[in-house]
Amino acid sequence: MKYLIGIDGGGTKTKCVVTDFELNKLYEYSGSASAFTKDNLDSIPQIIISLIETCKKRLNINYNDIKSIAVGLSGAGRKTDAEKIHKKIIEFAEERGIYFSRFKIVSDAEAALEGAFNGNAGSILICGTGSIMFGKDEKGNIHRVGGCGRIIGDEGGGYNLGRKGLIAAAKYWDGRGSKTELIKIISEEFNFENQQQLINEVYRNNFDIASFARFVINAAENGDEVCIKIVDGEIDELILHLHAMNNLLKVDPFNVALIGSILANENFYSKLFKEKAGNALSNLKFVKAEYPPEIGAALLAKKLLNEY
Repeated sequence: MKYLIGIDGGGTKTKCVVTDFELNKLYEYSGSASAFTKDNLDSIPQIIISLIETCKKRLNINYNDIKSIAVGLSGAGRKTDAEKIHKKIIEFAEERGIYFSRFKIVSDAEAALEGAFNGNAGSILICGTGSIMFGKDEKGNIHRVGGCGRIIGDEGGGYNLGRKGLIAAAKYWDGRGSKTELIKIISEEFNFENQQQLINEVYRNNFDIASFARFVINAAENGDEVCIKIVDGEIDELILHLHAMNNLLKVDPFNVALIGSILANENFYSKLFKEKAGNALSNLKFVKAEYPPEIGAALLAKKLLNEY
């Protein structure tokens, strides 16, 4: 029997799935985070190869049986980065006597898009810690909107929501901003009583800014005017992503699958987003992803068989 492997590497975990050529799932296993950053290139090969090795041993197969592998990695959207990661993994594997028939690195978004529409045309809006939108037209061309990273992009994602919530708290404490429920939340949840404590935690102790997004969303749901303004602004930014992709694809219906913890799960933010987006684009249709990103990666691995 011959096998495909699809891997989805993100900021919290990495999922590896082994399938047959019909994409039937035979085994899956998860490992630690493998999202690419400027600081972790050397650690990624160990994570990826360890997952593949585990799957290989559990199924009692050898590398000759694995005909193609595709890895969708967060942070690998730029060609130069993907090539850098590819080279590092291949070198790591070959140093250990491991040789792959076919191996490819793509962005996690490309794998997610492939899985969501089973390789067909469609669009995905990913919104978790950050945000990015990908679409595929009927000719197979891939279009990208957003995804510029947390410094100059990632509008609508958890990091931006959390950051703006913390900014609102800092402004209230020194008299530049309006009163907000976030002050009480920060005191009860984190034991911060003033601006200086918040500053120390953010800049010295690597405070998880994206995780604060849920408090901003909850406060908005409870009627906090400061947080409602933040939420409305970030949703408007996500709707700009939709408008831009809609203009690129020019399709009707405009099918969009929502991926990522903030929009894919039912909550106040996702409900408000869907309502506002539906009012903004008459041809918009939200659809459920057909397959998860790791199966999308396996599908890309299958397509790789025809490339060489």
